Amino acid sequence: MKAMLLGLVLLASHLHAAPLVKIDATQQQVLGIRAIAVEPVSRAWGSAYPAKVRVPNAQLMVVSAPQEGLLTSLRVAEGEPVHKGQRLAVIQSPKLVEEQRLYLEAHSRLGLARAELNRDKQLNDEGIIAERRFLATRARYTQSRTEVQQRRQALLLAGMDENAIRNLERRHKLSATLVVRAPLDGVVLQQLAMPGQRVEMASPIYRIGRLDPLWLEIQVPLERLNGVSLGTAIKVEKPPVEGRVITIGSMIHGENQSVLVRAEVPNPDGALRPGQFVEARLAQPGDKMAWRVPREALLRVDGKTWVLVKRDGGFQPIEVNIGVEEADALIIRGGLHAGELVAISGTAALKAAWLEGEG
Repeated sequence: MKAMLLGLVLLASHLHAAPLVKIDATQQQVLGIRAIAVEPVSRAWGSAYPAKVRVPNAQLMVVSAPQEGLLTSLRVAEGEPVHKGQRLAVIQSPKLVEEQRLYLEAHSRLGLARAELNRDKQLNDEGIIAERRFLATRARYTQSRTEVQQRRQALLLAGMDENAIRNLERRHKLSATLVVRAPLDGVVLQQLAMPGQRVEMASPIYRIGRLDPLWLEIQVPLERLNGVSLGTAIKVEKPPVEGRVITIGSMIHGENQSVLVRAEVPNPDGALRPGQFVEARLAQPGDKMAWRVPREALLRVDGKTWVLVKRDGGFQPIEVNIGVEEADALIIRGGLHAGELVAISGTAALKAAWLEGEG
């Protein structure tokens, strides 16, 4: 190996002259030298920032007790998927019985007021009664109808659906059993009550969220906020997912002088979970003079950064500058052209031959 390295011929002797390291195909094979084409950068990914996964506000709901009572059973637990309308809990509520009684009474009064209105309308049309009496009867009917609507809304708020209310009107059978149902398709994020517990009206029972899409909340240092705008692409590598910036905060947070950047990302497979911390990278504009190369392609010589570009008969060192560090690659600027090949393995042997030739 040493004899082979000594046999390499350099075109120039000064480092900054970027001498060509002459090496034929056989020597390249023996030294394990491999080269790949540089990749033009259409979009670069910046530094990684910690990001917290959150459920969007519009996809998050707290399921609460619509009436006071005894929580007799819970049908689902934390982590279980639910669909809209699914039974979640059962409450025994004496207050519900009272609301049903008041509704039936109001419904009966409405029926009586409707009959009186029809009778007085006919009498008024025939001129038997004064119009004032007819107007008073119509006002009582309107008042009764309003009361029924009010009591109906109270039953709906108490958790009864339209079918249950129609059955109540038809059968006049009161029930203290109140079924709490899921308001949306999603996943149970938290169970906030236990069976056997007495609950007040609006006491929380479950927290449910729809987990696709999700938010990523990122704290970006103020000095690195340039170039970030609504719609800027964002990428998470583990698990692999990409999204878009939807909000850029106006406040500066904490001693690190960071700004909240919120992105929306798809989550169809459930790879992301609320509360999870991930590393996110924000996209930076492309540069026609920038190139993406593997980290293995770069050499440090005399405080400068170089790549070895394949030429006829060997490899030529080209000085470059590092622009952006990605997870598994670097964005560099330098005198490169599309389609040129840079060495990514065997670079130690090439560097040794280059420096030995300088000596």
